[in-house]
Amino acid sequence: MSENTIKIGFLTISDRASRGVYEDISGPAMQEWISKAVINPYETVSKIIEDEQPVIEKTLIEMSDTLGCNLILTTGGTGPALRDVTPEATENVCQKMMPGFGELMRQVSLQYVPTAILSRQIAGTRGNSLIINLPGKPVAITVCLSAVFLAVPKCLELLDNSKLQINRDFVEKDFI
Repeated sequence: MSENTIKIGFLTISDRASRGVYEDISGPAMQEWISKAVINPYETVSKIIEDEQPVIEKTLIEMSDTLGCNLILTTGGTGPALRDVTPEATENVCQKMMPGFGELMRQVSLQYVPTAILSRQIAGTRGNSLIINLPGKPVAITVCLSAVFLAVPKCLELLDNSKLQINRDFVEKDFI
């Protein structure tokens, strides 16, 4: 990996998918969207874990501090159910919260589905990593990433001078 190569972490948070009860479709949906949105070469780290706050926190810290992911996208665990603790785990490991990401994702999602108000996804930074929580449904992942992704390259640049080049035509097609 060259010094300027971006590393993107994909973290699926699901009790059932982590146990193999059903196939993870959200993680691959994130990866597919990113493969169309990001132009420059990048490396990936992909994990599926159970919806347990200590496990989520440990994995986010590992992906940021040890594995050096510039961008970490999570899917799952952002709803109102008792087991949904991804935002709490994210907030516990982040040094700075970026509330605009969650606000915009909910605002845009509400144009499509009234239950978007139940989603609690957030974003924040840990060291040189930007962590963004996404909902668990592939269609919602597309809507949310399209809403916020234009800001991601600038955020990564401000964190550690990373250069993330994006396909603006693809990113903007669902948003504008």
